[in-house]
Amino acid sequence: MAIWIPPYVALAVAIMLEVTGTAFLQKSEQFTRLMPTILMALAYGLSFYFLTLALRAIPLGVAYAMWAGLGIVLVALIGLVLFGQKLDLAAISGVGLIVAGVVVMNTLSNTATH
Repeated sequence: MAIWIPPYVALAVAIMLEVTGTAFLQKSEQFTRLMPTILMALAYGLSFYFLTLALRAIPLGVAYAMWAGLGIVLVALIGLVLFGQKLDLAAISGVGLIVAGVVVMNTLSNTATH
């Protein structure tokens, strides 16, 4: 039996878990380190579970765009802060466009439910 969580809270949890899984993917060193690999799989699995909870009320296109878009932005920031990966001007511009797209979708579109 699934628990009830407000859809945008479930989506936020799904995004954070997906980002966590991706960080552990980097730390797994191509699946050669057991604990980061296990934590990655667990985070990804839970991310999809919470994404399904969000899909009860949020249209698939909107939820997936937010999940993927915000995931990209957060992973880029984690890469910068935790792994020392640099972003050039084109990458920063692209991340900005992703953020703008999520904002437009949630503030101007009637497709997104609130």
